[in-house]
Amino acid sequence: MSPDEIAVLEANDAFYRAFARRDPRAMEALWARAAPVTCIHPGWDALRGRDEVVDSWRRILGGEPPDLRATAASAHVAGDAAWVLCHERIPGGGALVATNVFVREAGGWRLCHHQAGPLAEAREAPPPPARA
Repeated sequence: MSPDEIAVLEANDAFYRAFARRDPRAMEALWARAAPVTCIHPGWDALRGRDEVVDSWRRILGGEPPDLRATAASAHVAGDAAWVLCHERIPGGGALVATNVFVREAGGWRLCHHQAGPLAEAREAPPPPARA
């Protein structure tokens, strides 16, 4: 795994830690400031713009968000953009499939898009293919 892939997975882990801790300040710090920002929460319409997206996370984290954990994460890097595919596991057996898109900004990886939706068959994804 490349250093960039490791760094992107660490940024992805920070996103789920902020969610688990219900920490709106940590969540806000993870989102890009220069790049365009979008988000699609399960069952929501698309949110556009940093203010709208960060506000949605404040509302979610201020309520009673479900406990969840990310599993089967795989990082994919293309220059100064990267994305992570993962499952979001909910206690009791529910699962979502998520895409988290990152851009290299201010010396680190910042979220510019999150989208999660129901996973029809809640199973663990196969491990990503080995790189040559």
